[in-house]
Amino acid sequence: MTFRNYFFLFFLGLAIPFGIAQFQPNPGYLDSDYYFAGGIQLAMGRGFTEPYLWNYLDGATSLPHPSHSYWMPLASIVSALGMWLTGEITYPSARSFFFIIAALVPPVTAGLAYSFSRKRELAIASGLLAVFSVYNAPFVAVTDNFGLFMLFGGLYFIVATKLIEDSPRARYWIILGLLAGLMTLSRSDGLLWLALAFLFTIWRAKEASTRKIQLITITRNSFLALLGFLLIMSPWYLRNLTVFGTLMAPGGSRALWLGSYDQTFIFPPSLLNFDSFLALGWKKIMADRLAALGSNILSAFAAHGGILLFPFIIAGVISFRKDERLRLAGLAFSVLFIVMTFIFPFAGSRGAFFHAGAALQPMWWTLAPLGLEAILASLRKRGWGNDQARVIFRSALIMIAMILTVYVVYLRLFDLGWKENLENYSEVEQFLVKNGIESTDIVIVRNAPGYYLQTNRSAVSFPYGGEQSILDVSKQFGAYYLVVEPEARREPIDNSYQDTNGILGFVYLGDVDDTRIYKIEIK
Repeated sequence: MTFRNYFFLFFLGLAIPFGIAQFQPNPGYLDSDYYFAGGIQLAMGRGFTEPYLWNYLDGATSLPHPSHSYWMPLASIVSALGMWLTGEITYPSARSFFFIIAALVPPVTAGLAYSFSRKRELAIASGLLAVFSVYNAPFVAVTDNFGLFMLFGGLYFIVATKLIEDSPRARYWIILGLLAGLMTLSRSDGLLWLALAFLFTIWRAKEASTRKIQLITITRNSFLALLGFLLIMSPWYLRNLTVFGTLMAPGGSRALWLGSYDQTFIFPPSLLNFDSFLALGWKKIMADRLAALGSNILSAFAAHGGILLFPFIIAGVISFRKDERLRLAGLAFSVLFIVMTFIFPFAGSRGAFFHAGAALQPMWWTLAPLGLEAILASLRKRGWGNDQARVIFRSALIMIAMILTVYVVYLRLFDLGWKENLENYSEVEQFLVKNGIESTDIVIVRNAPGYYLQTNRSAVSFPYGGEQSILDVSKQFGAYYLVVEPEARREPIDNSYQDTNGILGFVYLGDVDDTRIYKIEIK
């Protein structure tokens, strides 16, 4: 592989997301809204605080409150860096570094692929699959963790390659820990990659001549990996200790006891506990996990496997099944699948498995051309095919990825629409101003970070639990305006949405398109 090859892939990796971005004028969905809004707080010097609340699981009781108590902060930090660099508090500025990150993924993937085959044409094919990434293409350069996880995941396996080829080098264990730290700062499931680093130290130590040397090697290398991890994560853990009194922010732990995805927005959060989980009954508990199982299998095939790339990835897995890096990848995938299916089934089936699996995409893109090569080599032994056929099939594989990518991008951006259920929050805000809302008033709305981004007004999320929960949230946070969109309707609030006469405590103000607006009067 030459510098020209890598630069070509970098250029394409920059050009394609930049072209897609012309049709993405806004973050497009809650996660991206949240990270962009967090970046704004940092860029404006407000630190890790939020004047909005997207769920109540951390036990917050007022606004503003400490930020990133459920999701991790790196995507917001990267967003802030873009805005600091340009001096503009805008979404295009926030995306600046995400474009660079997206552009680095294809050459990193090609570098990983070259370490497997030592063949330039196969490495370039893998890099092109990273450019035309099918389901990932609309998301790789938005203010989210997709590009970050792909880049760190690809580098993780490249460093693992260096450790296999040159294991005595201490710096590679530190770098592996640094990457695990960056992945954890991106997503809480990044901790898996630190655990994998520890496991890798055991695998590599098996080559030592005695048990004593094995133990010393494992201890030293684990310490170096942990040191690299703590260099990244220590400041964040210290922040959590100062703010919450624990190393881990409290928001995520309550997700263990969810009985439905909507309970992510439950208030008060103390209603979620082990007893409430058992009260669901084992029949429902298992049914929820079986539903997540089906959803995650489909995600593994379509999103991670790129649909038609999937059989070639499997062929690559079979061909390189003894490779230590592939064993690491297989273990990571298995653990993620189990966790996102049986421990966090609602988050997993709603996108967390897709998100977390992004770290493995460079490995799958590496294996697809290798798998195709293995199939063609097998056919050639039987007298079928030649070198020209290999080039044709490899080109066809890339063309298929290009076609699927164009289709998915079109579907996501134009058919479904980029902004999920495009909120008319600016019009709602104008309506509220006409109806006497004060600048310091807080609203209850489906997408609190999105409302803040469009209106600069503090907001809290529409809670799960019916009218009483809404009244409780209103009283706790001083939020006296309720914005009920069709998508926000959850039983039993549906009745109050339909009833323009209102119910106790809810005064109907009017409609903005299909959005119904109430003022809440606490008796």
